[in-house]
Amino acid sequence: MKMTGADLVIRLLERQGIRTIAGIPGGANLPLYDALARRPVIRHILSRHEQGAGFIAQGLARASGRPAVCFATSGPGATNIVTAIADAKLDSIPVVCITGQVASPLIGTDAFQEVDVFGMSLPITKHNYLVQSAEELLRIIPEAFRIAASGRPGPVWIDIPKDVQQATIEFADWPECGAASAPIEPEADAVTEAAAMIEAAQRPILYLGGGIIHSESSELACALAERSHLPTVSTLMALGAMPTDHPQSLGMLGMHAAPYTNLGLEECDLLIALGARFDDRATGKVAEFCPGASVIHVDIDPAELGKIRRPTLAARADVGRFLAELLAILPERARADWNARIATLKAEHPMDMPGADDPSRPYGLIRAIARHAGRDAIVATDVGQHQMWTAQAFPFCRPRQWLTSGGLGTMGFGLPAALGAALSEPECPVVCISGDGSFMMNNQELVTAVEAGANLKIIIMNNQSLGLVHQQQTLFFGKRLIASKFQHGPDFAMMARAMGMDAIDLADEADIDAALAEAFARPGPVLINAPTCVEQHVLPMVPPGGANREMIRQA
Repeated sequence: MKMTGADLVIRLLERQGIRTIAGIPGGANLPLYDALARRPVIRHILSRHEQGAGFIAQGLARASGRPAVCFATSGPGATNIVTAIADAKLDSIPVVCITGQVASPLIGTDAFQEVDVFGMSLPITKHNYLVQSAEELLRIIPEAFRIAASGRPGPVWIDIPKDVQQATIEFADWPECGAASAPIEPEADAVTEAAAMIEAAQRPILYLGGGIIHSESSELACALAERSHLPTVSTLMALGAMPTDHPQSLGMLGMHAAPYTNLGLEECDLLIALGARFDDRATGKVAEFCPGASVIHVDIDPAELGKIRRPTLAARADVGRFLAELLAILPERARADWNARIATLKAEHPMDMPGADDPSRPYGLIRAIARHAGRDAIVATDVGQHQMWTAQAFPFCRPRQWLTSGGLGTMGFGLPAALGAALSEPECPVVCISGDGSFMMNNQELVTAVEAGANLKIIIMNNQSLGLVHQQQTLFFGKRLIASKFQHGPDFAMMARAMGMDAIDLADEADIDAALAEAFARPGPVLINAPTCVEQHVLPMVPPGGANREMIRQA
């Protein structure tokens, strides 16, 4: 077989099962686009900003669990996509980013639109490549997919000089497609010791992290909670691993958790951490997190074991394999006294959601969105108050239903990630819940959503401010408000219509619930502007640097 490097890339991507790529062309990657044009197997989504392309790829990957691909050109194209790739690294999302680079002889000469992509991307990727020859592509493309999907998933960046894309290569056979390596099996002794520790514990709590989602082991985690009647907490990234209405669920832990959740953790004597990395937003002041508890920590990434909290038992293993072996030997246990204590904490320290029945207020709006979107809808958010209100109030029931930027906390994530999810799962309703501050950072992708005909509803909780910044300045900085209140905001409904999208403004609607029902019944993308009072805070809130028990419950 004989073809150019660019043709080879596209054919190898096809063989990996890629059918959608988001990106923007430029001088250094035009050979890739020419190859794409000559083989109409892969659908290309023309984003309006490279960061949008990266987040669209994330939405594809987060919703499907499979690696997704984004394209960008050299120089500013590559620098624009950096944030989306860094975000994927912190949340362990398998994305393969392919950029064009200036021709090999020009590298290092400060050529037009040249930047050191290899050096720039090194700390924000799981692995990266600067391709030296077309022959290398036969190895690099499959290897990139294997690395992205194996163990703890993550992004891989491939930088391909223009002359490599244009070079001609001859080869006899296609390489094997890249696939995830075999899961890491647990050591039998670790499983046995974990079972003994769980049996001996009087007040154990199961702590689920995003690794439960990545390892496709949500059902096994729920089975463990049911077998041993373990009260269960979830990180922000693990929401949906256990249905919020499950009898053992205590919901999200940490900075914006229900009071009873954090107080229950204060009393536990064993913490069983599965696929969690003890992030500071979950633990608060780590020295005072679960102060009387022994810790079992199971994670695929050995770097996470003992990094934040020293475990009593550390096990490097695929969480799903560990759970399967643990369930095979762990007896049933009722734990009536401990679960009765949890019920008492729930009664004495409930989660207060003021206005939960009023769709003009944050919690009521989230609940109304859930009703109209349907139980199985995919929900993407940006970052801020709206994100935490959604995490607290939306009734998640399955894994990969919740897409949010957890580790990097990237404003501008929501719309393009939701679009990626809508492209991945076209039959599933997809909702983007954003704030006006976050939405302004990638609103150009409204046009992309219109062109794609995405089944997507976008709700902007509009308080004309950077809401969570405003809240922290109010609570912790003596109400000295600076740079957190917008002096002028756009008419978002008019903006959406100008980009070809249907829109409604709830400020103009007498019956908000009926207006929401009508908007969700419309086909295709619809934007919904939802005015929100800036004085409404997302509570409880643990002060930054404080212990979880020090949560603020009232403003």
